[in-house]
Amino acid sequence: MFPETLVFALALFITGAILFLLIYFLIILSDLECDYLNAQQCCSKLNFWSIPKVAGHGFLAFVLLIHGNWILCLFNLPMLGWLLYEQYKVPAGNIGVYDPAEIHNRGMVKKHLRDTMIGLGFYLIIFFVYLYCMIIALLKGDPIRRHEEEEIITEF
Repeated sequence: MFPETLVFALALFITGAILFLLIYFLIILSDLECDYLNAQQCCSKLNFWSIPKVAGHGFLAFVLLIHGNWILCLFNLPMLGWLLYEQYKVPAGNIGVYDPAEIHNRGMVKKHLRDTMIGLGFYLIIFFVYLYCMIIALLKGDPIRRHEEEEIITEF
């Protein structure tokens, strides 16, 4: 359907975007922990990007599934399941995953920081897996074209 290099380039792009997004989450949560931001500002910034993060990861898993990379798709499903579960378990009165009324209760800032760090670890690992797969996909072809009729033979 799509060239393998295009699929892995798209995977690298989406994973890189999610990595930058998680670093942004880490900075915002650290600012909240140090009281540089109030809870309302922090939660509105984080909730704005929580749905695009799930959508990007879901789209990536879908592309891998369509292309036939079953192992990579299965490797992505636990994180996709966790992200969907996070969205699903939001109580009815909250404004999103990050709620300003509850973020300082019961160590929620530490929990969100922990979850962000786990996500960073996962996406860093998967980024380099996709990079490896893209390099392998690029090297599958014959970039030097050694098997053409006009073969160049050099003898010393």
